[in-house]
Amino acid sequence: MHPTAPLVLITGASSGIGQALAAEYARRGWRLALLARRGEALRAWALEQGLGEDRCVTYAVDVADTAAVLQAARDCLAQQGLPDVVIANAGVSMGVDSAEAEDIEVMAQTLAINNVGLMATFSPFIAPMRARGSGTLVGVASVAAIRGLPGHAAYCASKAAVVAYCESLRGELRGSGVRVVTLLPGYVKTPLTAHNRYPMPFLLDADDFARRAVQAIAAQTAYRVIPWPMQGVAWLLRALPNAWFDAFFARQPRKHRHRPTPEVDQ
Repeated sequence: MHPTAPLVLITGASSGIGQALAAEYARRGWRLALLARRGEALRAWALEQGLGEDRCVTYAVDVADTAAVLQAARDCLAQQGLPDVVIANAGVSMGVDSAEAEDIEVMAQTLAINNVGLMATFSPFIAPMRARGSGTLVGVASVAAIRGLPGHAAYCASKAAVVAYCESLRGELRGSGVRVVTLLPGYVKTPLTAHNRYPMPFLLDADDFARRAVQAIAAQTAYRVIPWPMQGVAWLLRALPNAWFDAFFARQPRKHRHRPTPEVDQ
């Protein structure tokens, strides 16, 4: 692999959407910088794909640990150079019940991973990308950002915050050459959705999602719902009067409350 081949950094790359994105970029000839909590699983996957260290460097990092994320970014810059694309994908989904005091910590953990971890992922690369005059920062949100769903308050709130944060950052970086892309996946077959108890329309395989996502990133699309039919669902959810929305979802199964091992898309 030529050292000038484009470089993508992806968090949450040991399973689900993150791993599918890594595979898609590898197929396209990119170099990879991959971060995940499960470092051994990540390295094993890279070896199975025939990706040597000239193609892929892995970093065992929990995105809830800001200092570790910043150090991994410094290591990436030193070892591999400045990425062309940075994808903040790592996320956690845990059901909560606001009447339960112990779920306050679940909310804090969700925000630490889904929001603070996203900012820590982007932060080290913004100044050097500005200096270079190019680069793309990608925040992976969710259609769950559109409306708050019963039992899903932590995840919906965190993904709505991803959308708002990326919108703010896009405005801050306007004219710098650095682009910000916000992806809103619908339902994708990953560990994150495996235990859902409610219907999942337009369910995509992770590889299919990855192909569409990489195309949207290459086009530097500011905001993209994937797959496109979910854009209509998202519009409908937003347009529904509150009384109709509340009545409909009151009859739907709720997200499971948190488990000892949270469902992490890493």
